[in-house]
Amino acid sequence: MPSTPWYLALGQRIATLWVVKMIGTTLGISGFFFLYFWVMHNPPSEPTVMPLTAIDHWVGVSDDAMVLYGSLWFYISLAPALAKDKAELWACAQGAAIMAAIGLVVFWLFPTTVPVFAVDWSQYPALQFLKATDVGGNAFPSLHVAFAVFSAVLLGRQLRSVGAPAWTRWVNVLWAFGIVYSTLATRQHVLLDVLGGALLAGLVTWVSSTRDRLVLVEA
Repeated sequence: MPSTPWYLALGQRIATLWVVKMIGTTLGISGFFFLYFWVMHNPPSEPTVMPLTAIDHWVGVSDDAMVLYGSLWFYISLAPALAKDKAELWACAQGAAIMAAIGLVVFWLFPTTVPVFAVDWSQYPALQFLKATDVGGNAFPSLHVAFAVFSAVLLGRQLRSVGAPAWTRWVNVLWAFGIVYSTLATRQHVLLDVLGGALLAGLVTWVSSTRDRLVLVEA
């Protein structure tokens, strides 16, 4: 068991390189948004409409899901904020950048969009604002889901490393699950987008973990 209480250990991690983390996270998210919306509004061909599944019909529209949907941008800042040193911070940034790059390339080469849903968005004020700013392009794979799953894995490791209690790890998993659910409940994505995003995050995480194990073996 770690000698330092878990909450103090997390505080020490946050204090480490906090200026670099703050500036880097802000620039990274801002740069991603710029590229994301540029690709969305400048597709090289007509976007393919993603098909619906039974799950898409089963999950109802929820205005409240907008809170979970928007919380991603705070959630993904937690893993870099809790990085214990430069190496862990770099690994986190590198993984996120690779995942974003793959997603943006797929969006450019194979443009996709969600269907036009028969929903009166005026009945959902929060979602009406979302629909006005994010038109539902760049659908597959869902980078919203990819970033949520990627962050959940990193946060899980960080919480275990400081001996955090089980409830904190459950909060982490449930938060990530809530964000994934919100992509369907806001009608920003369909199930196939969600599966694609989860697969992308799993692939990047697996490659990163494999590389780290090889480095340890060679050392």
